[in-house]
Amino acid sequence: MFKKVVLGLLLASGVVFNAQAMETKAKYAILMDYDTGDYLFTKDHKVMMPPASMSKLMTVYVLLEKIQNGEISLDDEFVVSENAWRKGGAATGGSTMFLPIGAKVKVSDLLRGIIIQSGNDACIVVAENVSGSEESFAVEMTKKAKELGMENSSFVNSTGLPHPDQRMSVEDLALVSQHIIKKFPEFYEIFSEKVFVYNGIKQHNRNPLLQNMYGADGLKTGHTEEAGYGLTSSVVRDGRRLIGVLSGMSSMKERSEESEKLMSWGFRNFDNYQLLTKDKKIKDIPVWMGDRKMVSVYPQRDVTMSLSKLDANRVKMTIVYDTPVKAPIKQGDVLGQIRIEIPEKETINIPLVASDTVYKKGFFSRVMFNLNYLLFGAKE
Repeated sequence: MFKKVVLGLLLASGVVFNAQAMETKAKYAILMDYDTGDYLFTKDHKVMMPPASMSKLMTVYVLLEKIQNGEISLDDEFVVSENAWRKGGAATGGSTMFLPIGAKVKVSDLLRGIIIQSGNDACIVVAENVSGSEESFAVEMTKKAKELGMENSSFVNSTGLPHPDQRMSVEDLALVSQHIIKKFPEFYEIFSEKVFVYNGIKQHNRNPLLQNMYGADGLKTGHTEEAGYGLTSSVVRDGRRLIGVLSGMSSMKERSEESEKLMSWGFRNFDNYQLLTKDKKIKDIPVWMGDRKMVSVYPQRDVTMSLSKLDANRVKMTIVYDTPVKAPIKQGDVLGQIRIEIPEKETINIPLVASDTVYKKGFFSRVMFNLNYLLFGAKE
């Protein structure tokens, strides 16, 4: 009576396209599509490596969340301690906002000092004023990273200055970037500002892609002798955003060239394909003993994937369901699934759900149907 139906579908553009291979001089790398979260390229992307100043993205995230929650105002003033001045000031030779001891600095200025100037002193001032000490703030950073699904990150400071326990993966850097862009759009535009002047001192944003690449709007550079040169970047073209992270390069020039090359490769070789739409009917399925003979099924959710143009030609979608399905059926009941298969990728199974409620036949109708079935083999 009941049988399983397998219906094969194939998404194909009709054009065979060979994606260009990608290599990079970076020791660690990832390229992620912002909307789908799909990884277009990876190289040791889960390794916990020294992130240098790119870890300031986590400092920024914690600060922005507190501003958004109303715990801190942009107009609040934080005091610059001697500790912040000694560890992050001009005398250290590192990146700094040039904050004087005892100064009261608005949070809005500290935020730009971290994002644009990569000020170590600004980070420490924020950490001390928010959590009482940089160590306590680092504990909060690590906790928040875990909450965001960043499994390969640990923090002992707010700056990214060298420490054996200050570690992040390029995957986690991509994830925190995605969260910043999505959760704090009103603040994200600061990352694209090219210059910030504080206390009469003008400093330029260190992100080379802001100058060299169309559509670049963030996020953060990093460099220490241990970490090498790194860049977490974001580029938008035709409404599509890619996030790239590279680390372990040998020079500023190499950092710029490799980041630009990775982004260009991603936009050239990949696109987003909407494979399923949750409000688009897939098929009508016969109903057994229902007050209606058919019920429509739809995908439970939208499915959009970032695919190379080669893989887009090889997507196979298979519909699997039992037929006929027994009444009663509630709207939203799972009646089957769509299996999405792409060579060398993990199979995805998407439930098929009923579009409407189908009630069981009335008592008299069921009696007559069963009688006809027994006598004549009547079918729905």
